[in-house]
Amino acid sequence: MPFDLIAAALAEDLGSGDVTSRYFVPAERQAAGVIAARTECVVAGVEVAREVFQRVDHALQVELRCADGARLAPGGVVMRIAGPARSLLTAERTALNFLQRLSGVATLTARYVEAVAGTGVRILDTRKTTPGWRLLEKAAVKAGGGTNHRFGLYDMVLVKDNHLVAAHDLAGLQAAIQRARTERPEIRVELEADTLEQVEAFLGLQGVDFILLDNMPPERLRAAVELRRRLGRNDVQFEASGGVTLATVRALAETGVDAISSGALTHSAVAVDLGLDFEDVT
Repeated sequence: MPFDLIAAALAEDLGSGDVTSRYFVPAERQAAGVIAARTECVVAGVEVAREVFQRVDHALQVELRCADGARLAPGGVVMRIAGPARSLLTAERTALNFLQRLSGVATLTARYVEAVAGTGVRILDTRKTTPGWRLLEKAAVKAGGGTNHRFGLYDMVLVKDNHLVAAHDLAGLQAAIQRARTERPEIRVELEADTLEQVEAFLGLQGVDFILLDNMPPERLRAAVELRRRLGRNDVQFEASGGVTLATVRALAETGVDAISSGALTHSAVAVDLGLDFEDVT
C-alpha cells in the first residue's frame, strides 16, 4: 500500500484508547473467538485483517481457516483469534471493516464472472475505487475471479473523449500514440469510441491494443465486432463499458467483445455480513 492504511484505520478508531475495554474488561481476561460468514460469500482481505489483530497486540494468535478467494457458506469460518480479551475487542471492528468491505467486492465480482461463464469474456475493474483502498479493492476483484484494468494514470494509456478533443485529428492521435510507444515501448494503448465511425477510424491506426466501446447497446457492439473482423484487426481487443449491470452483462458478453469493465465492482459492492463470536473466555 502507498501509505499505511492499517495504521490510519486503527488511529481513526482508537484515538486515545478503547475506553470500553479498559473499564469493562479485566486486563488478565483471555478470550478466543472466530470470524465467520453469516451469508454466502467470497472472502477477501484475510491477510489485512490478520495484520490488524497483530498490530493491536502481538500476543494475539491468529489462525487463518481460509484464503482470499474462498467461497464460504453461512457459518464458514474465516479465522480464529485467541489472546488478551481487551486486545481482541479493540481490533475487532477495524479488522471486520476491512474483511466485510473487501469480501463484498470479491463476492460481487464473482457474480459478474459467473454471469458471463462460457463466453470467454474477462470482467475488468476500473479506477472508481475508494481513495487509498485501490490496491486492496483490486486484489479483492482478483479474489472474485475478475481481472485488473490499469492501476492508475501511470501504467496504461487510455484516451477518452476529452483527450481526443485535445488531439484534434487522427494524424495528431497517431503521432501521440507513436510518441508514447517510443518513450514507453511496454505500455498498452486504449482508445475510447462512442460511435461505429470512431471504431472504424481507430482500427485504421497503428499501435492500438484496445478500443473501449462506451455505452453501446448489444446490437452496436455486434456491429463493431463484425467491423473488426472485416478489417482484419483481431489484434485489437474490444472492451465494453458503461452502465453495465448484472442484468445486462450476459447480453453484452454474447456480442463477441473480449472484456467488460464495470465500476460497480468497487463503487457499488455491499459489505458482506461477517461477525466475530467468542468461543471461550477465561
